[in-house]
Amino acid sequence: MPARLIDGEALAARIRAELATQIAAIKQRTGSPPKLASILVGDNPGAKVYTRSQARSCEDAGIAYQLVELPNETTAEALAARIRQLGADPSVHGILLQMPLPPAINARDMAELIPPQKDVEGITSANLGKLLFYEGAELIPCTAAAAYELIKFAGCTIKGAECVVVGHSPIVGKPVVCLITNDLGTCTCCHIGTRDLKAHTTKAEILVVAAGKAGLVRGEHIMPGATVIDVGINRAAVLDADGKPVLDEKGKKKMKTVGDVDFASAVGVAGAITPVPGGVGPVTVAMLLRNTVRAAKAQVG
Repeated sequence: MPARLIDGEALAARIRAELATQIAAIKQRTGSPPKLASILVGDNPGAKVYTRSQARSCEDAGIAYQLVELPNETTAEALAARIRQLGADPSVHGILLQMPLPPAINARDMAELIPPQKDVEGITSANLGKLLFYEGAELIPCTAAAAYELIKFAGCTIKGAECVVVGHSPIVGKPVVCLITNDLGTCTCCHIGTRDLKAHTTKAEILVVAAGKAGLVRGEHIMPGATVIDVGINRAAVLDADGKPVLDEKGKKKMKTVGDVDFASAVGVAGAITPVPGGVGPVTVAMLLRNTVRAAKAQVG
């Protein structure tokens, strides 16, 4: 029997509905909605697409959105000053910094200038540290929070479960490990240094894959009946029946969005799995909105 699909769109809709009441309450109390400021340095096309998507999501949710655009030649000092200005502005409840930044600017240094209470991406040391110390962090990295919420949405009992996270990035893999272990799941973190990936993943009742490599995990890597959360978003060529790239009318390769899990081989083994797209992605956006509302609530009282 094919795996049950874990519907990220449905979960995201549920979260947005819950936020609507909270946003209305904030607006009634303060006279204005929560406000998210997004800083974009330079003219990276991908980042611009992302900001337009953020603006639409905020508008749909009733959250005010401010895009702060700075030229590519912006210095670290000028960017730092702008971050501090937004941090001191009481009308701004959340701040996020679009990546990539110009090569001369250290992204980590800039992120640390965001006040923790306005860090809606949950990437400052203060907010990541709360995960480590079991302090009930409110502002959790959005993608990690999405993976965690999808595990619960799938009906999994985390306490006592054998869990594996593939990927150890500081804003996805490691926070997911903390969230699972904080719920008393037994968690193994695999990464590029793992010698035998299959030996670990086939023991996982809950498998989260966030390595950034298309098709890394196949059906043979999965325990029958496991819950699989595919965090990856990759672009891959569409292939024909002979395994050759399909070309469009201009002779260019047709592309599709795929995850880190080979869906075709995994869907017949897993018990439940997130599709790509339609799984982690929409919930990640919902987590950004949730963090913005949480930040606003904490700041307005």
